[in-house]
This record gives sequence, structure tokens and C-alpha cells, in this order.
Amino acid sequence: MKDASHPFFRPLWRRVALVAVCATWTVVELVVGDPTWAIMTGAIGAYAAWTFLIAYKPVADEPSADREPGPPAGA
Repeated sequence: MKDASHPFFRPLWRRVALVAVCATWTVVELVVGDPTWAIMTGAIGAYAAWTFLIAYKPVADEPSADREPGPPAGA
């Protein structure tokens, strides 16, 4: 994954779905009896779990120039 901080991956459900698809694909390959593909998809799933669930750091939203500033803090 070249850019884990891409806005597409911001919602948690998308990151969980990506890991779930990889895990499901790994199980399917094991059931079919193809250990080579099971190892490859398992490795991709493990990397995705690490990148998108464990080590993921959300990027803070930058204030938009077209929004008006809110009231000052403490007012």
C-alpha cells in the first residue's frame, strides 16, 4: 500500500472490509487446497491488518478556506 493515509481509507469500515476480504480469500484458497495462494493472500491480509488497523494514524482534517471561523474558544 503506497499511501495508507489516502482519504479513501479514512472510514473504519473500508479498512475492516479490506482486511476481511483478504482473510476470506485466504480461507477459500485453503479449502480449495492451494497453499501457495493461501500463503500469499494471508501475507497480504496480515500486512493490511497491520497497516490499516494496528498502525493506522488518522490524518486531521485541515480547515477549509471557505468555512467561516467559529466563535473563539472560551467565549
